[in-house]
Amino acid sequence: MEKKNIDWGNLGFNYMVTDYRYVSNFKDGKWDNGQLTKDDKVVLSEDAGVLHYCQACFEGLKAYTTENGDIVCFRPDMNAKRMSDSAKRLVMPPFPEERFIEAVKEVVKANAAWVPPFGSGASLYVRPVMFGSSPVIGVAPAEEYQFRIFVTPVGPYFKGGAKPIFVRISDFDRAAPRGTGDIKAGLNYAMSLYNIVDAHEKGYAENIYVDPATRTKIEETGGANIIFIDKEGNLVVPKSGSILPSITRRSIVAVAKDILGMNVIEREVFVSELGDFVECGLCGTAAVISPIGKIDNHGEIIEYGSMDKMSPTLQKIYDTLTGIQAGKIEGPEGWVVKIC
Repeated sequence: MEKKNIDWGNLGFNYMVTDYRYVSNFKDGKWDNGQLTKDDKVVLSEDAGVLHYCQACFEGLKAYTTENGDIVCFRPDMNAKRMSDSAKRLVMPPFPEERFIEAVKEVVKANAAWVPPFGSGASLYVRPVMFGSSPVIGVAPAEEYQFRIFVTPVGPYFKGGAKPIFVRISDFDRAAPRGTGDIKAGLNYAMSLYNIVDAHEKGYAENIYVDPATRTKIEETGGANIIFIDKEGNLVVPKSGSILPSITRRSIVAVAKDILGMNVIEREVFVSELGDFVECGLCGTAAVISPIGKIDNHGEIIEYGSMDKMSPTLQKIYDTLTGIQAGKIEGPEGWVVKIC
């Protein structure tokens, strides 16, 4: 199978229209059979529920080419479960989890020519999305929904790849206590857009959000969870009911504990103890791990080693996890799913 003529090594994290996407519609109380289509356009009523009351959730996962030439994806069952949880919280009909996994396989296989080759540093980003599609004028859930999966080849999420980034503690809040911070709802990301544009204009790569109730505890950024390494070499993971349950974070915890033999501590992490850690990073599907070199806490600069390269413990975790994803390292059963 011949790959597309793309400069794989210089891809950014941008949308590119590929050949096929998967579409299924919910109507009269049930999901239809779904199908692949070449049509990348969505036609909606001006009164569609998603446009007024933000009934939308999405997922993000990746497909890779392994060293032996297989095309695989990483833990799609976790994305299926998380999207089901998101849908329920937004009063949307969950797309069946087994069908979700099969749809991912179908759309990736149909776009196999767009999956970057092994060693290119790029991957095929897979974006499932669901939204209210029928007209809703009063404040109420829609009656009809659309589920789609499209794919696009991408390079590193942050410019410069896995080099350390400079972030700040935010004055804005990402999610409310007992709100929707723990689901992957589009509205959560809308809340962060003003702030991320402002951060970029001021020279920061991201914002770190703290808990809205007390503003003393670390939560996550606009698009990733946060992890720390303490002076004893423990992996410390912030714990909160309004943090998105990142699949990458949960995989990192398993890699650290079960493969690398590290001690993992999941607990509340206070802003006041940021200077006590020796390594810090963001983790998520898009970047896997992005090391943090410096944090600006309202004028107090907290540094974590060099701004030139990833710190040693995070590098070890990163190499192990990406090695599993690429098929170079044997991982837990079921983590890597072969597509073709």
